[in-house]
Amino acid sequence: MKIAVTYENGDIFQHFGHTGQFKVYEIADGKIADSQVVSTEGNGHGALAVLLSDLNVDTLICGGIGAGAQNALAEAGIALYGGVTGNADEAVNALLAGNLTYNPDVRCSHHDHHGEGHQCGEHKHGCHGNA
Repeated sequence: MKIAVTYENGDIFQHFGHTGQFKVYEIADGKIADSQVVSTEGNGHGALAVLLSDLNVDTLICGGIGAGAQNALAEAGIALYGGVTGNADEAVNALLAGNLTYNPDVRCSHHDHHGEGHQCGEHKHGCHGNA
């Protein structure tokens, strides 16, 4: 099993389509066996689903994510745990322990707000399912 997390400075990056890196975890016997940080090389949205698929990732943990990216992940067979904040390593361990808090209805529906300086960490625009 491989789990990817949108990643920045040890934490879960809050906008899937703009993440510069994923931290990819190799899971063996229900534990983290190895991990590496992988650059997205500036790719965004749909291309990120292809990148994750090429890395044989089957699970993604992220913050905000739009419907198009969710569809691309579903088509690639990648399970999604969205609306997650905090430390990336802790989130993966929580998922493995069966107690990860996530939002199954997460949507990042702020795309028309980019010019207003919106950051996905701002909950008021629906990035964590709080539309």
